[in-house]
Amino acid sequence: MDVTDRSESNPLTIGELARLTGVPVRTIRFWSDAGVLPAAGRSAGGYRLYDTQAVARLHLVRTLRDLGLDLPTVERVVTRRTGLTEVARTHVAVLDAEIRVLQARRAVMRSVAEGNCTAEEMRLMHELSRLSARERRRIVDDFVEEVFAGTDPAAPGAGIAQSMRGLPEELPDEPTVEQVEAWIELAGLVADPGFRERVRQMATSQAEPSVPHDSQAILTEAGRALDQGIDPESPEGGQIVDRLVGPGLSADERVRLADTLERFTDRRVERYWQLLGVLNDRPPFPPSVPAFEWFIAALRAAR
Repeated sequence: MDVTDRSESNPLTIGELARLTGVPVRTIRFWSDAGVLPAAGRSAGGYRLYDTQAVARLHLVRTLRDLGLDLPTVERVVTRRTGLTEVARTHVAVLDAEIRVLQARRAVMRSVAEGNCTAEEMRLMHELSRLSARERRRIVDDFVEEVFAGTDPAAPGAGIAQSMRGLPEELPDEPTVEQVEAWIELAGLVADPGFRERVRQMATSQAEPSVPHDSQAILTEAGRALDQGIDPESPEGGQIVDRLVGPGLSADERVRLADTLERFTDRRVERYWQLLGVLNDRPPFPPSVPAFEWFIAALRAAR
C-alpha cells in the first residue's frame, strides 16, 4: 500500500500504519495514549484511525525515541511547543555527561581487569567516577577551606592554598587507568586527618630560613649523593653540606635550617602535587623530597 494513494477521507487503521512504518501496533497504541501520536478519529466500530501525516510523525517519534528522548520531550517537539534545535542542544549536553560517566566507569573496570585495585578500592573508584565535576571539586575545596581557615595570607606556607584547588574542570574524555587511580588516591589524601594537619602546619608556619641557601643546588647535590648511596652522616656527607651552606655555618645554625626546611618537606604533600599533575595531564616530575630529606639529615649530622 502506498500512503500517497490515501486521501484524508480514507484514513489509515492502526494496523495499516504499523505495516507502512514497521512500528508494532502495541507501540503505536502506547504512543497514541501518551499524546505523541493522536488518532485523527475513530471508526464506527471504535477503532483508531490516522491521517496520512501520521506516517511522517511516527517516523519522527521513532527517531527521537531511538535517540533517547523521553516521551514528554517528544510530545513537546511533535506538537511544536519546543523547538527541535533547543531539544537537540539539551540532549547533546545530557549525552556528553553520560559519556563521561561511562568513560570513567570503563577506566575503573580496566584498572580492575589489570589487577591494580582491591574490591574496596573498586567500590570507591566507582562511586567517585559517578560524581559530577562540581561534586569532585567540592571535596577538594572543602579540604582547602578547612585546612587554611584563619591562616595569615602573608605566612610563607599560605600561598599553596589556591594551587591546591587545581583540579581540572573534568576528567579527560578518555581517562586513563592512572588518572582514575590518581583521583581515588587524591580523595583519600584529602580525607586523611593526618594529612590535613600536616598541610595546616605548613600553612601556618611563620618560620623562614634565615640562612641563605640554593634550593636547586641542594636538589642537585643531595639528589646525586642519594643516588650514589652516600650516608648523610658520613664525612663525605659533611663535605657536601659545607659546599652547599659554607663551612663557616655553625652547628646550631645548621640545625635551625634543618628544622625550617623540615616544616615544608613532606612526601605526602609532594604526592598531592604529583596527583594533580596526573589529573591535569601534565608531564610527571621527579620527586624532590627524598633529596631534601637527605640534606636535612646531613645538616643535623654535621658538627
